[in-house]
This record gives sequence, C-alpha cells and structure tokens, in this order.
Amino acid sequence: QEGTHSVANTHKSTMSGFKKGVDFSSASLDGKNLKIGIVVARWNSKITDALAEGCMKSLKEAKVQEGNITLVRVAGSFELPFGAKMLIEKNKVDAVICIGTLIKGETMHFEYICESVSRAIMNLGMSSGIPVIFGVLTCLSDEQALARAGLTKGGHNHGLDWGKTAVEMASMKNASSFPFLSSS
Repeated sequence: QEGTHSVANTHKSTMSGFKKGVDFSSASLDGKNLKIGIVVARWNSKITDALAEGCMKSLKEAKVQEGNITLVRVAGSFELPFGAKMLIEKNKVDAVICIGTLIKGETMHFEYICESVSRAIMNLGMSSGIPVIFGVLTCLSDEQALARAGLTKGGHNHGLDWGKTAVEMASMKNASSFPFLSSS
C-alpha cells in the first residue's frame, strides 16, 4: 500500500524452533497522523530509559512525527496508570505506552504492585476507548529485566515491540472499518 511502512520482524528463535514475540513483518504501520503518549517510571531507570529509547526508535520507524510523541515520567510503576490517564485526557493521544519495571524482591510487594498496575492499565484502556499498551516488565531477577531491555548479550529491547503495538492499535481504533488488518 502507498504511504505505509513495514517495520522489521522482532522475533527471536528458541531452542524448540518457534519464534518468540510479535511478528510485525506483515503489518503495514503508518503512524504519521498519530499522537502517541509514553509514560515512563523512574524506578529502575537504567532499564526503563533503555525501554523508552527502544519505543521511541520503533515509533519513528513507523513514521510517528517526533512532535506527536509526548513522554512523561512518573515515580514508579504504580503511578503509570494515572500518568496515562492524564495524557489521554489532556493531550488527546491516540494511544499510550506505559513503561515500567517490577523486579521480585523478598516480600509480597511485587505481587500487589503487579496485580494493581496490570488491572489499572487494562481498565483504563477499556474505559477510555484509547489503547493503553502494557509495557511493564515483571521479572524475577535483575538479569531478566536487563535482558528484556536489550542491555545484555542476546537480550531483546521489548520497547521496540511496544512502540509498534501502539501504532497498530491506534490505527485499529481510528480505522473506518473493522477488521482493518489482513488475516494472513
């Protein structure tokens, strides 16, 4: 199609032979008319900053104009849903990406925050009618988080996938008919 841009596949082969991750190779992602919000937790900032960079890279690859991307920072993952709500209400974005990192510690705090943040992000997307992308790593170790931020050898920056997902879902929301994606 004219005016569309196919963003590269981000699959990773596993030992069992299947590809992990989302296959964007057949998706025509054109975000030139989209406004995207990104909310980034400052907690675990080495990881969340890398994820935000990956997200920005994939948004630009999908033709989202830099002036149409609003990035805000909040203290931690628990604050992500409120930051996303403010972007939806005040900036009238087409999609929001929530970026945070939760790493299991010695107490139940991890479980409570994971459950609360997951539910609040999902509920916000459903109640607002705006796609809210779940870009929160929920890891059992620092090493897992670093790998999922692309900060280790063989790791993959999941922010790349979240940016593409935001463009795909915002395009779906704005489409005049449904389904707008091919079934292939």
